[in-house]
Amino acid sequence: MNNAAPESELNARDQLIEAASQIMRDGDQVDLSLSELSLRSGLNSALVKYYFGNKQGLMLALLERDMRNIVNSLDALLAKNLPPDEKLRVHIRAVIGTYFSFPYLNRLLMRMVRDAAPEVSRKIADDYLVPISNAYERLIEEGVQQGLFRPIDPGLFYFTVTGAADRFFSARLVLHHCFGQSEMTEQMRDDYADHTLDIIMPGLLVSPPSN
Repeated sequence: MNNAAPESELNARDQLIEAASQIMRDGDQVDLSLSELSLRSGLNSALVKYYFGNKQGLMLALLERDMRNIVNSLDALLAKNLPPDEKLRVHIRAVIGTYFSFPYLNRLLMRMVRDAAPEVSRKIADDYLVPISNAYERLIEEGVQQGLFRPIDPGLFYFTVTGAADRFFSARLVLHHCFGQSEMTEQMRDDYADHTLDIIMPGLLVSPPSN
């Protein structure tokens, strides 16, 4: 879900983060130039150094904004009084919605883990990847105890969900050249969420629902 505030309501730091996000969304990329950032935000690019230290610091701040939403939403979902299978359906739809809004997100995450200093990569893993994996472990265990889920590896399940959500929305050029589809629409997002759930959930449930 795109929870970004209108640009007029953002302070200079947040304007830079939102401008970086827009550039990556519009260009289907995980990089930007400071001159482009200045044009898009209407701010002096020297503010990047002031607020973030350097461009990598800006990328980390963008990653924090977008990934924190996933972690917080998952924590809130776990606290709800819903069956484990319903929680997973809600979560998978939310992840797909997030990658629809921020199609660069997983590529940015992988780039920062790869290129950042070891201590920064470790912090990224501790702040985002480990909490998500732990939440999956709790959710799957809850479903197993209730007789709903087969016991599966929560770490592998993380890659299944993330890979399914990310690949579709990071393949805009493939859709354009192979299928003649130039824009991602909300209907495509919803159809893809239905499709993904139809593929993932029967493999997880002990007794998949009959059609």
